[in-house]
Amino acid sequence: MELYFLALLILLMALALASGFPVAFALPGSAVLTILIAAGAGAIFAGDAAAYFHQGGPSQWLSAGVTNLRGVYWEVERDTLIAIPLFIFMGIMLQRSKIAEDLLMTMAQLFGPVPGGLGISVVFVGALLAATTGILGATVVAMGPISLPAMLRNGYSKPLATGAIAASGTLGQIIPPSIVLIILADQLASAVDQAGTSRQNLFKEATGQFSMPSEYGVTSTSAGEMFLGALVPGLVLVGLYMLYILTLALLRPKMAPSVPREGSFDLGFLKTVLITLVPPLALIFLVLGSIIAGIATVNQAGAIGATGAMLMASYRLTEGKPRSMWPAIMSLIGLAGIAYALSNYEMNIKNISDADQLTGIRIGVASVALLLLAVLWAGWRTLRIQNTLRDVMVETAKTTSLVFIILLGAAMLTAAFRAFGGEDVVKEFLITLPGGFWSQFIIVMAVIFFLGFFLDFIEIAVVVVPIVSPILLADPGANITAVWLGVMIGLNIQTSFLTPPFGFALFYLRGVAPPEVRTLDMYKGVVPFITLQLIALAIVGYNPPLVNYLPTRVSLLSDTAPPPRNPKLQYCLEEFVHERYASDGANISAAIEQARGLDLTGLPPKLRTGLQKSFDQAASARGLLDAASKAGADVDAQADGFRPLHDQVRQLQKDIGRAKERIKLSETELRRLRGPKAEASKARLESTIEQAKAEISALEAQIPESWAQASKAFNALTKTERDARRQYQRASDAGYEPVRNALDTLRARCPGADWCADRRAERRHPQSRGGCRGRSHRGGSRRARQGRGRR
Repeated sequence: MELYFLALLILLMALALASGFPVAFALPGSAVLTILIAAGAGAIFAGDAAAYFHQGGPSQWLSAGVTNLRGVYWEVERDTLIAIPLFIFMGIMLQRSKIAEDLLMTMAQLFGPVPGGLGISVVFVGALLAATTGILGATVVAMGPISLPAMLRNGYSKPLATGAIAASGTLGQIIPPSIVLIILADQLASAVDQAGTSRQNLFKEATGQFSMPSEYGVTSTSAGEMFLGALVPGLVLVGLYMLYILTLALLRPKMAPSVPREGSFDLGFLKTVLITLVPPLALIFLVLGSIIAGIATVNQAGAIGATGAMLMASYRLTEGKPRSMWPAIMSLIGLAGIAYALSNYEMNIKNISDADQLTGIRIGVASVALLLLAVLWAGWRTLRIQNTLRDVMVETAKTTSLVFIILLGAAMLTAAFRAFGGEDVVKEFLITLPGGFWSQFIIVMAVIFFLGFFLDFIEIAVVVVPIVSPILLADPGANITAVWLGVMIGLNIQTSFLTPPFGFALFYLRGVAPPEVRTLDMYKGVVPFITLQLIALAIVGYNPPLVNYLPTRVSLLSDTAPPPRNPKLQYCLEEFVHERYASDGANISAAIEQARGLDLTGLPPKLRTGLQKSFDQAASARGLLDAASKAGADVDAQADGFRPLHDQVRQLQKDIGRAKERIKLSETELRRLRGPKAEASKARLESTIEQAKAEISALEAQIPESWAQASKAFNALTKTERDARRQYQRASDAGYEPVRNALDTLRARCPGADWCADRRAERRHPQSRGGCRGRSHRGGSRRARQGRGRR
């Protein structure tokens, strides 16, 4: 019976949206109304308000919706959403300061002589604006009034011109920083938790073990990783757009003719190009570069972007006036001073030990003060000139409120969807599809693409993603990452901005396009670009490293790098070390023996003991790695014969699990039967239970008798390999960590000496006993530290 109320929930939501009712109220309103109707119907017809709910009652699900509402803005772990208003502020500020106009006009002159050059310049500027604003409306509204008349005036076909502008405006949804990616990262965080629980239950059911190895778990993602993962796919999409326009211009020159520049490409034009391009590129470098380098979180990068946009707007709004560039120049000097102080001095204000360190602190304080003065000056300018700062902040508040209120409404809708068993229905539908994960994934992508014709990206992200993502991520045979799934969904959602009838890019462009451009021309123009977006989706789906490479590389190279997220990466590292042992084992062993023969009597006892143990562990690592490699070879030798049997049995066990789930649902519905029609429904449900039990018996009979023995033997082999690799990893870590810690300790005590712990070094530097006190030995001299690194 709850399925009828699930259909009522979807119907009410669709009617509310179709009637033009605000989305922010349509989502929670349909949820609350359906829950109340179901509770009333249960109380009237079944004598129990909870009779028509999948589980629990109306009060529990209303409370769950309120809990979801509170979790959107209350949970400390979900601080990623703080970045949304910062990036919105950055985009609106750049749009209001006319920087987009400068980019378009300059790039049009630069690319004009190339076939299709105006269209290529639109795509190029769209990509730059996407990397600085991340807001669809700002990009289309900024480019439409300038580029569309110019393209039509120079003979471009109307469909191509409108299609290029609309498609370029959507790049801000996939090229970071992007509001879509931030929302997807937030939604995937909870989906990963649910998927991890599902995998744990599957592992327990299949093996009988309560503890699941961590490599079988699902790793969560963050907005920073989503930014990194979407960068390359976004550039792929930009390349496809440019290639399409260039190819069309070469094949059909009348559709996209070249536009020769009236002036010459002299130093003056080069100066204009640099002045126009360098500030946006510098802002992109600061925002994305700080995230990639691990210097700043996404929230901090958003603050950097907002501040940079205000500084750029301050000189653009006062262009041609005296001292227009002073705030920007002051900020650059301040940043340079901060960078100099951080790279040349110890900046610990609580531990100032000499005059050299005090000098560094003074430089840093002065640089920060100069930077703050520049930011305040820029803020005052943008506030005073045309009240720009106030208008930008009001628009930021409106846009941010729109995003958050939809998030809140979707949280209530998700609770109602689960109250009537919608999640179980979707899960049952997906897992019963033939073809495994990829058939499920293709169906989900097709549904999201279809929904893009009618729903906004936020609605898709906050309604569909929480339902389907846990199901896709929970599949143990998928071997996908959450960041890859998020980027794929983001690429798919991007098409919703172009697909009629509710493509928002088309609405924005219609509002700024001249009357001679028909809406039908726009619809025709976006079709090739929608096709290109689907091609990019296929390329990224077929090549997951396009998404996973940057997040994994940055994570592994950071100072706080976790263990490799992909277990195969650990195996690759061990294979590499094994090959080095095979090619250069004699020299490695000789170096270890030489280290074991060092005179360590001058070191503290604890440090000396740790080093001696580390040399012993390093010496034993080679034998342990050989044993692990042999165990791995034994597993590989047996895997080909065991895999078909394993796949057969696992499929049978999956079918058994589905049958047990049907029994569970039928028994739940059987307990809730009320009213005069209960007897007929009871007979039907009892028949379903009996059929499912018979199906389970038949499936269990199909499991080969050799399965138990073969599984036990293969598990023993994998356990031997796992233990051998773990022993090697412990030995290698124990052989490396003490040496590194000892070197760090010695260098910290005497950074200006080559090896102060050595007795001869102590004789050369008597003051190093108990720690170096002189200026050259306390880290104050840049030359001393550089010399230490060379030696």
